[in-house]
Amino acid sequence: MNINIDIESSAAAMTALSSPVRLQILLWLLDPRPHFPKQRDGDLVDDGVCVGFITDKIGLTQPTVSSHMKKLSEAGLVTGKRIGNWMFYKPDREKLSELGLTLTSVSSTVPE
Repeated sequence: MNINIDIESSAAAMTALSSPVRLQILLWLLDPRPHFPKQRDGDLVDDGVCVGFITDKIGLTQPTVSSHMKKLSEAGLVTGKRIGNWMFYKPDREKLSELGLTLTSVSSTVPE
């Protein structure tokens, strides 16, 4: 069976997810309402979570969190949106689904 896989994109996504901090942030973003307070600007699901809330929850500095978010964004796993002076991030569910399908396809073709 010949599977068409975007190796570069898949590798970038898996590299981004290899960090426990980035993986934790992404898991929170996938279901933000139980993990973050209501925002004054922007809806947690529709607009994403303010980087300030992510910073507070993960307990790291804002530049460190921004660096992690940049890696997730470059891998296509999250999208960023500026509202006022703040960046808001939400998961790119289509990209995550594609990555999941790729891994499922590959795992089902590998002989045991």
